[in-house]
Amino acid sequence: MTSPRRARGVTDWQRAGAAGWRAGALLLAAAAILGLTPRAADPAVRGTAEAQRPAPGCNPHPLALREPARQPLSAVAQLGAKLFHDARLSGSGRLSCASCHSPAHAYGPPNSGPVMLGGPRLDTPGVRAVPSLRYLYRQPAFSIGPDSAGDNDQVIPLAQQAAQAAASVRVRKTAAAPQSAAANLVPQGGLFWDGRADTLQQQINGPLYNPLEMAAGSPARVLDRLRTAPYASSFVRLFGRGVFENPRLAADEALFAIARYQIESPDFHPFTSKFDAWLAGKARFTAAQLRGYRLFNDPGAGNCAACHLDTPTRDGLPPLFTDFQYEALGAPRNPALAVNRDPRYYDLGLCGPYRSDLSRQTQYCGMFLTPSLRNVATRHVFFHNGVFRSLEQVLDFYVNRDLHPARFYSRDASGRVVRYDDLPPRYRGNVDRVDAPLNRRPGDPPALTRAQIRDVIAFLETLTDGYRAAGR
Repeated sequence: MTSPRRARGVTDWQRAGAAGWRAGALLLAAAAILGLTPRAADPAVRGTAEAQRPAPGCNPHPLALREPARQPLSAVAQLGAKLFHDARLSGSGRLSCASCHSPAHAYGPPNSGPVMLGGPRLDTPGVRAVPSLRYLYRQPAFSIGPDSAGDNDQVIPLAQQAAQAAASVRVRKTAAAPQSAAANLVPQGGLFWDGRADTLQQQINGPLYNPLEMAAGSPARVLDRLRTAPYASSFVRLFGRGVFENPRLAADEALFAIARYQIESPDFHPFTSKFDAWLAGKARFTAAQLRGYRLFNDPGAGNCAACHLDTPTRDGLPPLFTDFQYEALGAPRNPALAVNRDPRYYDLGLCGPYRSDLSRQTQYCGMFLTPSLRNVATRHVFFHNGVFRSLEQVLDFYVNRDLHPARFYSRDASGRVVRYDDLPPRYRGNVDRVDAPLNRRPGDPPALTRAQIRDVIAFLETLTDGYRAAGR
C-alpha cells in the first residue's frame, strides 16, 4: 500500500548541532546551551569565541524550512470555507464542522468536557475526544509498516500486512534515535483516533452522517440543504448544472470542497509557534523552556521525542511532533463518558467499534493514533477518551502509571487496583511497558520529577500557534 512519503532521520545539521550533547536535543550545541565554551590559550581567540557564542536560549543553527505556500484560496476552497461553517447541513441545524473544530481553539473542541454533544437535537454525547484538524496535510494513509522503497503499486491486504508484522522484530523507541523505529512494522497513518479514513474527504464524511455528531441523515437530505444555501449558485458554477440531480454526487462535491479548504488555507498549518520562530533563529527559549526541551529529547527522562518527533524531515519540512504510529498506553477508563455506563463497553481503537477490518488482529486492540503535540497546551482534555484534564495529569500518568497505579485506575469489588481498566483483561498485554518512560517498575524512581514536569510543559507551550515576539 502506498502513501505519502515519510522522511525521517538525523540530518547533517543535527549531527553537527548535537556533537557535544547526545541526549537527542535538536540543534543545540553543548557549548551554546551550557556555556561550556573551551578556554582559548590566546586572548584574541577567546574574545572571538565569546563574540560568536549564541545568546542564551537561542537556536545556534537557525533553519529555513519548507512551509506550505501561502496563496489565495481557490474558488473550490472558498466554497469549502462556507460549507465548513454551515450548521444547516447537520440534523439539528445548529452544528457545523467549526462547532467542534473551532478556529479559535486550534481547530479543536471549544468546550471543556471530554466529548462534544451532537445528534438530531444536539443533546447526544459523543464517545471520543475531538482531535484538532490542524497539521493534517501531511498525514499518510493507513498502513501496517512504512512504505517500501521505490515504486510499488501493489495493494497488500491489511490481514497480510498484519501477518508480516507479527513475524518482525520491533525496535524499541528512543528519543536518541527516533528514526530507528520508523521501520517498525506497526500500524501507522490514517485519520481519526483509529485511522479508519485515509483522506480528508473521507474524514469529513464520518462526522457528517454519524448519528452522534452532525447526524445529517442521508445525501438526499444534504442535497436539500445545499439547494437552498446562499452559496448554491457557486456550487452549480463549480460542479455543473447537473450536480443537484444526484444526491451522492452533490454530497461528495461538498466534502471535496471542505477538504480543499483544509489543504489550502494556511490557518490549518500556520507554523507560527514560538518553537517555529526558535527554529528560524527569531526567538529565545526561557530557561524553563530550554530545560523542558532537553527533557523532551532525553531518552532517560521524558523520551517524548521518540514518538512526537521534533526534528525537521530530510527534505526540510517542519516537524509535526508525531511519528503517525499507534500505541496502547492503557489510559484509564473515563466514568464521565455516557457510553461507559455500560460496563461491557470498551473502545478498542484499531479493533473497533468504528472500524471492523482489524477486529481479528487482537494484538492491536487498545491502540490509538499518536497525535501531533502542536497546540497541545490549548486543549482542555487529553487522550482518546478525554480522561485527563491537564498536561500535568498527562505527564504524571506517563511517569507514574506503573509506579503508582492506584492514582489512575479503579478498584474491583475486593479493593484491588485494576490496571489498564479501560481494556478487557485479554487485551491488557498489548499495553506498552517497554518504551521509556512507560518501562518503570515499582521501586524505580519516576522518569520526571514534579519540577521537571513543569519544565516539559513550559516547552510544550512553545508549540502553540500565534506567537508574537516582544516588541512586535
